[in-house]
Amino acid sequence: MNMQAYYGARAEEYERMYHREDTEYQQELALLSGILKGQVEGRRVLEIACGTGYWTHIAAETATNLVGVDIRPEVLRIAESKTWPRGNASFKEGDAYELSQIQGVFDFGLANFWFSHIPRNRIEGFLQGFHERLGSGAQVFIADNVYVPGRGGELITLEDSEDTYKRRELADGSKHEILKNYYSYEELRDIFRPMSQHLRIFVGDSFWYVCYTIK
Repeated sequence: MNMQAYYGARAEEYERMYHREDTEYQQELALLSGILKGQVEGRRVLEIACGTGYWTHIAAETATNLVGVDIRPEVLRIAESKTWPRGNASFKEGDAYELSQIQGVFDFGLANFWFSHIPRNRIEGFLQGFHERLGSGAQVFIADNVYVPGRGGELITLEDSEDTYKRRELADGSKHEILKNYYSYEELRDIFRPMSQHLRIFVGDSFWYVCYTIK
């Protein structure tokens, strides 16, 4: 099963990870949520790999409007079924690497818990396409997991690959190996600094985030 099929199969149980009974984990999650709501206030947001709409729902509290994009119809159906009090969120099936097909004018880009699933040799291409779709001067917020041994499945490394993988088990007992890369502060700085202004990087115990303005 490839990664897209895995997340389709995982759709109904995806958001369980955000309800972990861990005080420090929840504090960092609240930190991300608060910063994101402040960043997107009054913005027109393009969200990549929106999944079931967990982060969409948070951003929609303050954003002017938001379009969430995901390649899996299963997760989009869950996102669309949620209550959207301000009526400012919509969803499109689409490829994160082919954003020119997504219509709309945006001044903010959001991509939470997607970056770790990008093969390292496709990072530059993804960011170039993302930035071109948004335009110079747009702001970006990207967040993902910090590696914590024993959390989220066994970490797998392969001799012939610069990427790492996680072995995971779904509620139905099926097991899957999913691409999952982790980054240090220095690696994040080296990736984002050449193409950004006002770069801000946070690396905590459970999550990291970067926010910046596109050059």
